[in-house]
Order: sequence, then C-alpha cells, then structure tokens
Amino acid sequence: MTEERKSDHIRINLEEDVQSRRLRSGLDQVRFIHQALPDLDLSRVDTSTVFLGRKLRAPILISSMTGGTAEGKAINHNLATAAQEAGIALSVGSQRAAIDKPSLAPTYQVRDVAPDILLFANLGAIQLNNSYGAAECQQAVEMIEADALVLHLNPLQEAIQPEGNRNWSGLLPKIEAVCRNVSVPVIAKEVGWGLSAQAAADLASAGVAAFDVAGAGGTSWSQVESHRARTSLAARVAAAFGDWGITTLESLLQVQQAAPHVPAIASGGLRDGVDVAKVVALGASLAGLARPFLVAAAQSAEATLETAIELITVLRIALFAAGAADISQLQEAPLIRPELPTQWPMAESG
Repeated sequence: MTEERKSDHIRINLEEDVQSRRLRSGLDQVRFIHQALPDLDLSRVDTSTVFLGRKLRAPILISSMTGGTAEGKAINHNLATAAQEAGIALSVGSQRAAIDKPSLAPTYQVRDVAPDILLFANLGAIQLNNSYGAAECQQAVEMIEADALVLHLNPLQEAIQPEGNRNWSGLLPKIEAVCRNVSVPVIAKEVGWGLSAQAAADLASAGVAAFDVAGAGGTSWSQVESHRARTSLAARVAAAFGDWGITTLESLLQVQQAAPHVPAIASGGLRDGVDVAKVVALGASLAGLARPFLVAAAQSAEATLETAIELITVLRIALFAAGAADISQLQEAPLIRPELPTQWPMAESG
C-alpha cells in the first residue's frame, strides 16, 4: 500500500495541477532595491554558504520527494547526481517504506553517485505514535549515510488520506527523545502548510537543530490527495483545503520570531533563483525546492543538473543586482516588503 501511494504521488504531481488554487508563497510581495551601480565583479560574486557545518556552493536544498519504488529510485539517482555536481543539499522522501520493507532501501541510497553532498534522511513524525522510536530513526539515517534527519509533520495530509494516521496527541516528547538519541541533527519540516510560531517554539524546546517551514503557496498536498480519493465525498473534503495554511513568507517570519537561534530552511512555492535570493535575504539559511527538480529528474540527470545550474546562475545575478558580494551581504540587503505583524499569536505559557 505504501509503495502504491508513493507511485500515485509521483504520477499526480507530474500529471495534475496540484498547485495551491489562490494562495501564493507571499514572495511576490517582496522585492529587492535594485542597485544600478553595484561596484562588483559578477564573476567574483560568491553564492557559497555553510549549513550544519557543511559548505555548499549555494544555499539550495532539493526538498524531500520520493523513494520506495523503481521510479523513485531513478528520480533519487538523478537528483543526487545533480546535487553532487552542483554542490547543493538533498533530502530523500519518507523512508518508512524501506523501514517496513528493507528490500526497498536501495531506492533511497545515493552515496554511490553523491559521496560528498549534504544528505538528509526522512521519516514522518507521526510514526513515533505508531511503534517507531529513535532506533528506527537511526536506521533511516544509517540506511543512506545521512548527515541529518528530517522529521516531517503532515497532520492535514494524514487527516484526509484514506489510510492516514489521525492520532497526533503526545507527539512532542517523542520528538524530543529522537533529538536526544539519534546521532545526527534533527530537522522539523512541514509538508506545505507552514510552521507557526507556536509549533516552532515547541519544536525548539524539544531540541530540533533546524526548521523547514514548507509554507503554503506551492504544491498543495490536499489537492494531491483529492486525486487519490476513493469517493467523490472524500475528494471534495480534500479539495476544500486547497488554500489552507501559512504562506512561506509568513511562516519564515513566524519561526524567526519564535526561535531566532534555530536556522530555518524556507520552502513552499519557490520557483527560481530570485525566490532563493529573497528567502535568504529574509533570513533563511537554505531555500528548498521540490517541483522544479521533480519535473527535471523525471527526465534525466542532465536536465536536473541544468535546473540546479539555472537556479545558481539566477541567484548569483540577483546578488549582483542587489549589490551583495556574498550570502552574508545578501542577508543585509534592503528589501521592499509588505507590512506584516511583528508578533504572531502564541499560546500563553503556563
């Protein structure tokens, strides 16, 4: 059943319009102050950065997508090949399928083509309420020789999946136990509806090393699940949430308010190198993209590498036109941005 669901997800994302219907990432409201006299040599603009102690050629993450099927294996191979060549990070899709069925582990394993990349393992946090613990999380890490572990949070998707896990009570202490007991940093990631200030504060207290906000405005997993629904009623229920969530812009600002000491990855609706530059200027340590890479990786490793090169090239030109010689200067670049709350609602501590 898990393998069938993963195949469905790949097919639907490639063949159907599953983008958020009206909600956008919010990044269209952000603009750089163009510098007509940048006093820079474009060839010397430096896009490199460091994340979790590892140097990357650009602050770009190929976001979690797939594994567990033959098609997923081919896609992961293409993604990893491109990540190695471009010097960017990669996260595999949820490894639950391979934890439950070890013969599927090779569909996630990419170190043979990407020995040097910053690589993230991935499991659904909800599995900690379904007999998983630190041992299974460590198994996922060792399975692919990962540098960090993503625990993804997808309560809304689980609520509308026919086979979804709906008991999310008591999960935070289990996440804390994983953070204490696995051998690598833990990254808490939403899947497309955004992390709130409250969630960020709770997760920071549990010991996560980074956030991936995965805000609303890109692929809508409620739209994906509406295409998988077994009845018209279930399809309508899922489709009703097509514009649910906290936008990427809002979520990035919320997690920075709640846990300014915890680095954030911004993903959700990013489509080009200008979007990458925007989220970095807003404070993100990395920018995560999935759909542009999925479309390319379904074709070839060459197409995937071209996508990465295009992103980095556009990012470098954005730095140049914003008057920033490197990523640290980009983070200080002036922006035109919407007026948003300086404080986001959070529960009273007690």
